[in-house]
Amino acid sequence: MRPFRFGVNLRTAGSAGEWADKARKAERLGYSVLLVPDHLAELLAPFPALAAAAAATTRLRVGTGVLNNDFRHPVLTAREAATLDVLSDGRLEVGLGAGHMRSEYEQAGLGFDPGAMRVERLAEAVVIVKRLLEGEPVTHVGRHYRVSGHLLHPRPVQRPRPPVFIGGNAPRLLRVAAKEADIVGLTGIAFRGGGTEPDVSDFRAAVVDERVRLVRETAGARLAQLELNALVQRVIVTDDRRKAAHELAARWPSLTADDLLASPYVLVGTVDQMLDDLRARRDRWGISYVMTHEPFMDALAPVVARLAGR
Repeated sequence: MRPFRFGVNLRTAGSAGEWADKARKAERLGYSVLLVPDHLAELLAPFPALAAAAAATTRLRVGTGVLNNDFRHPVLTAREAATLDVLSDGRLEVGLGAGHMRSEYEQAGLGFDPGAMRVERLAEAVVIVKRLLEGEPVTHVGRHYRVSGHLLHPRPVQRPRPPVFIGGNAPRLLRVAAKEADIVGLTGIAFRGGGTEPDVSDFRAAVVDERVRLVRETAGARLAQLELNALVQRVIVTDDRRKAAHELAARWPSLTADDLLASPYVLVGTVDQMLDDLRARRDRWGISYVMTHEPFMDALAPVVARLAGR
């Protein structure tokens, strides 16, 4: 059973000093990883932001949470990642995803293919990225990418390479993660309507059972190497967890209060109750890496202080 570690998604800052302060705060609070999402929106571009965060800290790992594979050729992704691993003294985690926001593709003049095609493209790309990061000269002719004798420079500090993280909810994406990633991220969210309609009905524990079973069966002999992650969408510290869960369920009518209290994507209650919930979820599903968003960084901090590394 893996010890707990915690990550936080940070999005933006108004200056270099403000960003450095946020990174140092995450490190001081005991978070293991600072992650930056990859969207064409009001947030910092991931690679330079992560380089700055690494420069401002000493132990904090940095990660892309997650890169939209369609925004970059895998050779460029690997080169950026390798350089960042060197500049961070080996603290990078490479998060990759298939993209889900149609509006971003339209803004960038990119075609928005069906989900199955985007996941197929990701599956091909991640193999290229991994081989390059491992120091192989890569020649690849596939359906989506062609690479001719490329050898990466510089080599990453981490060997054989920085860990690869793939997160999502769709079964086809989780199969790719189970086959290729080192860290499998469970989000519970499906994005309908080209990313405009988030659907959280898969937050239910029974659905998580199915997703984890799929990951385990697909991973096979690789299972012991995998770290399971969950993205916690709400952290509510309260002495009346049932009341808070009912109020949250009113915003997410596809779920009941009981669904939310049993879900790995929500933490509601006292700090002690949250500790018990996280331990129970690790026992049930093997989830040891817990990630949340910046607005909940302070609320989760007492849990991080008591549980990280244990």
